[in-house]
Amino acid sequence: MENMGVLGKVVDYLLLLSFFSITLTAQLDIPESILPHAYNPFYQVYTTLTQDYLVLEQPGFFKALMTLELVYQLPLALLNIYGLLYSKPWFNTTCLLFGASIVASTTAMVGDILNSQKASANLMAMYYPPFLPLGVLAIVRGVVGLSSKAAPSIGNGPSSAVKKRA
Repeated sequence: MENMGVLGKVVDYLLLLSFFSITLTAQLDIPESILPHAYNPFYQVYTTLTQDYLVLEQPGFFKALMTLELVYQLPLALLNIYGLLYSKPWFNTTCLLFGASIVASTTAMVGDILNSQKASANLMAMYYPPFLPLGVLAIVRGVVGLSSKAAPSIGNGPSSAVKKRA
């Protein structure tokens, strides 16, 4: 993506913003046994504004996806923030893994939302537009980066491995 210039930087900044937002919204995934919803202000505001029946009712598949987000997607988002900011060569791989996971989990949630008779257009807008394109963008960024061996375009760190001295 370094060779893509401005487009590469825009993609990387969008992904960075998305990785930060995933780390913030992970609060919704914390089980009530650990952090009761009454003490989680983000949970209160989100459920009041969106009436997200998945978050409120917590069906079994949704609990499993939230666990996946806490133990897999959240650590990958944190790694991707670090990898992008410090131009780590493994960023492309972790970005690809993150994107594939986001697309898979969001597809399951959107499928349920479309087939339920409970969801509003506002709720659909909370899942579909931000997360599916984000996942696809992360997949494309990972694949393009792997195929071109490009390092992240916005980090301050070295963009390639340390050169060996003779």
